[in-house]
Parts: sequence; structure tokens; C-alpha cells
Amino acid sequence: MTDFKLAYHANCWGDLGGNAAGVTSITQLSYRTFGDMGRAFEDIARAGYEGVELFDGNLLDFSVSDMRSLLTDHGLSLVATYAGGNFIFDDILPEELARVTRAADRAAELGAPHLVVGGGARRFDGVREADYHKLAAALDRVKEIADGRGLRAHYHPHLSTIVEGPGEVAKILSMTSIDFCPDTAHLAAAGGDPAKLIRDHSTRISYIHLKGLQREPFAFTPLDRGDVPTEGIIAAMRDVGFKGWVCAELDAWADPLEGATASMTYLKSA
Repeated sequence: MTDFKLAYHANCWGDLGGNAAGVTSITQLSYRTFGDMGRAFEDIARAGYEGVELFDGNLLDFSVSDMRSLLTDHGLSLVATYAGGNFIFDDILPEELARVTRAADRAAELGAPHLVVGGGARRFDGVREADYHKLAAALDRVKEIADGRGLRAHYHPHLSTIVEGPGEVAKILSMTSIDFCPDTAHLAAAGGDPAKLIRDHSTRISYIHLKGLQREPFAFTPLDRGDVPTEGIIAAMRDVGFKGWVCAELDAWADPLEGATASMTYLKSA
């Protein structure tokens, strides 16, 4: 897979969560992996990856100089940071965008090319049509934030949000100008064909999240296993001429280095 640049997300070197202060202060509600980022970087580099993606909370834990040293010490580039929000509630949208702006500022200072966001809250009483319009408008604001800092902004459809499956992906992409970051496992879990979605929306894709999916019991897996054949997805990427960064990831894995290495071994042979 030498035609793609390979990164890995540092999200499975600890439990996934967020800042508890965010319950009462939206500006503090960032994503976070409760783990040692030094160990994560060491393992990611040891597995052979060139780049790393970080949650916004983990990125903002470090000063620019400390993060730059951590990257340099392990021969890694910061490829992206991942943030998110509800994006459909008018009163808190400025607070959410302020969080995204802080993450974008830090990513830009460190030379990262990409900013990824997920979100679009699913209300307790169901989805309203207006929510798609609110989400699209918020995503255009995210794109403006990224553009102003030399970053490329991407929307990442995610299980439990109002954009999961193919129809919802097509709908939101028709309403916003932000790029599309396909997460192959989330898309498959929502009933989509990741390879087809990559072909259908190739002009909007400049960054990709790759991971495997086991349907029963539900789990994300390294790329060499699971129920969604990765070779078809990689064939689609090549067919559409994709040449950018690919970020492999696992939200959780008992031995993170083993998971990262398994996916790299697969990618080297793909």
C-alpha cells in the first residue's frame, strides 16, 4: 500500500471519554483518551506508521513545544485532530464552535493538514428535518474555521448521530461544502457499502479512516479480520485515484500495539 500515506489514531491506548466539566460547561466537552500519549506515539511509530491523529482533548493537553517534541522524538507527523459537537442546538453552537476553533488553532500551529469533526445530535424524541439544515450550516462554519487556518475540514458520519447510513450521508453532503471523511467500519455498521460510498463521493474525500468491523458480537477490529472485506475498500480507493493520508484506527483493543501492527501488516500486503 505504498501509494497511500499511513497514520494511526491514538484513541485505543486508554478508555475513551470526555471531560466531565463539559456536563456543565459546553466549552470544555472535548473528546479524550485516558491514556499515556507517549506510549501511544512510541507504539504507533514502532508499528511503522508515519503519522498520528489525536482527539482534541488529548491534543490540547500539550503545549505546542511539548507536542512538537513528542512528534519529533518518534518520527511522526500530526495528521489530524478529531473534535465534534451536537451542532443542532442554537444556544450552544457558539460554545461548540469555540472548542473546534481551539483545536484547529493547535493543529495548525503543529502543521497538521486535516481537521475532522463528528456529530449531529439525535434528539430523545426523534430526528427533525430541520436538524439536517442546522447540522449542515454548522459544518460550513467548521469549514470556514479550518480554511482560515490552512486546514482541510472533514465530516465523519458516526453511529448514534443523525448521519449514519448511505442516504443520510448523501443528504448531508448535498447540503454542506465540507469534505467527507469515510469511516469504513461505521458506514458498514449502518448498512452502507464503504467501497461504493467512496466511489460515489470520491470528489469530496481527501482523508479516510480505515478499521474492521465484527458484527456479532459488535466490535471494531484490525484490518486483517472482521466481516467487511478491506480489499474491496482499498480497490475503490485506488480506482478513484485517492492519494492522501489514510488513518487506521481501533476505538478499543486489549493490546493496542498488536492491533496497530496487525493493521500495518495487512496494509503492507494490500
